[in-house]
Amino acid sequence: MSRLARSALHRVRPGKAAVTAVAAVLAVGGSQAAAARPSVPRAQDTGAAVPLKDGAPAGVATFSDKLTTPWGIAFLPGRNAALVTERDTGVVWKVALDGSKQRIGTVPNSVWSLQTQDKGGLLGVAASPTWNGKTDRDVFFMETTTGDNRVVRMSFDGTTLSGYTPVLTGIVRDTQHNGGKIAFGPDGYLYVTTGDAQQSKLAQDRNSLNGKILRITRTGAAAPGNPFGNRVYSYGHRNPQGLAWDSTGRLWETEIGQDRWDELNLVKPGRNYGWPVCEGGCSAAGMTNPKMVWKPSEGGVPAQIAIVRNVIYAATLSGKRLWRVPIDATGEAVGPARAYYQGAYGRLRALAKVPGADRLWLGTSDRGAEKDLLLQVTIK
Repeated sequence: MSRLARSALHRVRPGKAAVTAVAAVLAVGGSQAAAARPSVPRAQDTGAAVPLKDGAPAGVATFSDKLTTPWGIAFLPGRNAALVTERDTGVVWKVALDGSKQRIGTVPNSVWSLQTQDKGGLLGVAASPTWNGKTDRDVFFMETTTGDNRVVRMSFDGTTLSGYTPVLTGIVRDTQHNGGKIAFGPDGYLYVTTGDAQQSKLAQDRNSLNGKILRITRTGAAAPGNPFGNRVYSYGHRNPQGLAWDSTGRLWETEIGQDRWDELNLVKPGRNYGWPVCEGGCSAAGMTNPKMVWKPSEGGVPAQIAIVRNVIYAATLSGKRLWRVPIDATGEAVGPARAYYQGAYGRLRALAKVPGADRLWLGTSDRGAEKDLLLQVTIK
């Protein structure tokens, strides 16, 4: 791909005129990558023709309301409740299994502004795997401040949020590409998605925190066994939004692309997922291709994911639907996708599996102050 073509692809997802300009550049100097692109399954709603051998949504209902852009959902270990973050307000709610909610506090320093299109704010949340509200009160958040994106630790006793300790700072912030998902993996370490901050070269720089999935300890240090001896677990990501582990411990990720393709990736340590050299599948040496792609205009722009009985569910923003994507018998690929609730609830973002139950909590997004919902999806 020519330098001119690559430069055109690095900008934030453009409008129609910019898309035309990018297409023209690719036609002149960037067609080689397109021509060599390997086949990657594309998410298209297959409808009722596909037999559903595993779970599928059997019903959806409003579960909790009067929220303002819920971004993250993290269930508390051993408790029948989850912490839910609001991007725009910095507020954290404790939401019980019956849908009742209690405001437990705010996370200081998060910045979000519709007027300036600064869409950072309070993002992901994760509770310590051994949290009990007594001897372990640690809960973690990712937020966009005036100066950076950061992971912070706070104390939660089951009722009130207190304290504020940054554990990882200096992640370059942006108005759009901030990543933001955090989650503890089966290994007990904290995984953090970071965007490229519209500086696409950072995604290929293994010494940068941006455009990565990071794997860190509770103090923010590089987790033991990381592939490069630093905090980086995988790289070459543009704007990763969702993380979830399947029944065998494999890590899956959703990622918002530029103009052409959004991605579902199977993430392995040390792998390079291509951005900005590749968007979707490509044949460039050393790059790992996605397991499935969405066209942004055809139900794409995936936010968060959850896995129920080895079926991936992905919420989409512009697509305004919930996708069901089964993992195949090899665990290394996915089967045909199917979409649900198309346009019924608007933009969909936050998503989590309810522990010990075949249910999902699914959050609407960007409907206005106190107008967003938590939906409960039952999987049959």
